[in-house]
Amino acid sequence: MTRDEGRPFPAGLSALRPSSDEKMTKDQLITVRDPRSAAAEAFRTLRTNLIFASLEKPLPTLLVTSAAADEGKSVALANLAVVMAQGGRQTILVDCDLRRPRQHEIFGLPAAPGFSDWMLGAEGAPAPLAATGLDGLRLLPAGVPAEAPADLLTSRRLRVLVDGLKAQADIVLFDAPPILAVSDAALLAANLDGVLLVVNAGHTRRDHAQRARELLEKVRVRVVGAVLTNAGSEGGLGPY
Repeated sequence: MTRDEGRPFPAGLSALRPSSDEKMTKDQLITVRDPRSAAAEAFRTLRTNLIFASLEKPLPTLLVTSAAADEGKSVALANLAVVMAQGGRQTILVDCDLRRPRQHEIFGLPAAPGFSDWMLGAEGAPAPLAATGLDGLRLLPAGVPAEAPADLLTSRRLRVLVDGLKAQADIVLFDAPPILAVSDAALLAANLDGVLLVVNAGHTRRDHAQRARELLEKVRVRVVGAVLTNAGSEGGLGPY
């Protein structure tokens, strides 16, 4: 994948059409509810582009974040996790948005035990992965509310967790808070192989997207691209 320095963020991987409204229900898993829809196909295109992006440099772990709140990152990530699993990859989805966790609501699962419980628990315990009901996809929810989320993300145990999850899956996807709001995403990204930035066509400010990219590059993480959510349909494509 090439980078175009004339753009405010790396060349987009895919344009997606799901709603950015984050009232989390299973209905927002368009890849499950309507797998033949244009939106579901867009997520499969995103999966394909990520696979190609990882040919030269593997992406066993990937962080998904956005510039600001309410830009659809959690819904986009949940659907990406679904199509990864549908494509035959053992997938683990980790909710590290400890301030506004959403993934457990999307999949209709309890919030705890989860990430924070493991980070604060006894060493040597297995990560409390939850079955989502979808073959090949497991979820590590956020867990009990943490008083200082950033402290958990600087703990030496984070690397132990990441390595342990990588050994159990083909790809591990992480949901993180907006990059401009708190330091959590930058702290987490430093321990992972790449970052995907979610941009909402009807919500994200251009300067916020630019600042998000600059902040990620400042901490020397690999920004693999951007995903445009809430995008309008393109005409002239006929049945395609």
